[in-house]
Amino acid sequence: MPIYDAPVRHPLSGHVVVVTGASQGIGKAICLELAPRSPRLVLAARDEGALERVAGECRERGAEALVVPTDVTSEEACRRLIERTVERFGGIDVLVANAGMSMWSRLDEVTDLGMYERLFRLNVLGCVYPVYFALSHLKRSKGRIVGVSSVAGMNGVPTRTGYSATKHALFGFFDSLRIELKGDGVSVTVAAPDFVLSEIHRRAAGPDGRPLGESPMQEGKIMSAEECARRIVRAAARRDRLWIGSLRGRVGRFVKLLAPGVVDAIAAKAIRERR
Repeated sequence: MPIYDAPVRHPLSGHVVVVTGASQGIGKAICLELAPRSPRLVLAARDEGALERVAGECRERGAEALVVPTDVTSEEACRRLIERTVERFGGIDVLVANAGMSMWSRLDEVTDLGMYERLFRLNVLGCVYPVYFALSHLKRSKGRIVGVSSVAGMNGVPTRTGYSATKHALFGFFDSLRIELKGDGVSVTVAAPDFVLSEIHRRAAGPDGRPLGESPMQEGKIMSAEECARRIVRAAARRDRLWIGSLRGRVGRFVKLLAPGVVDAIAAKAIRERR
């Protein structure tokens, strides 16, 4: 009789996965990438209508999906997000801290300094709060934490002073957390995408703090959200420490030690060419 190999079960199949910023962009793409693996997804963002639409697509692909409208800048809202997840599914296996916003302005052109506070509240505290409340559950499941930072968190990027600062902060937070969790069975993966085709560019804050309304990027020349999501999910499944989303990001990490001026020039060129 022929011997057939049993199908290989994906490491995240059937897992309880919480994704913040799930209504659009990379967060939405991560949910749709996971959905065929029959996970129990918890979708969090502020826009309930958009979340319901994404949840519907996920259910069509095989997932069980719970929508929890959440402002991740609110400590109490993040507490409720985790409580509702555990009430519904009994625990948490994976937390993807993805919610964030960007900016596009030189510092000397900014007219709304409040934009910097909003960036830090969403991009940094919006990761700290859900991780904090989920941590005890993730320890019990020996689960996975995925923090979505950026290559802008590894090197300075002109016109992105506030955004880059927050993404640097995420590297510090998640790297420190990884050391704290050593021996607890919880992995911490930091994802550092380069430019990705998503709504974040149109919603990026301009000098006056208001959304740009249109993307300043050459969108045909940057990574799709779907490809980015595939790579992040793969890194999470393998419990990788770090995923960097571009060759220039990977090269710049090492070149910076020897020739930092070269990395500065690469960053300036990326913004100048908008890709």
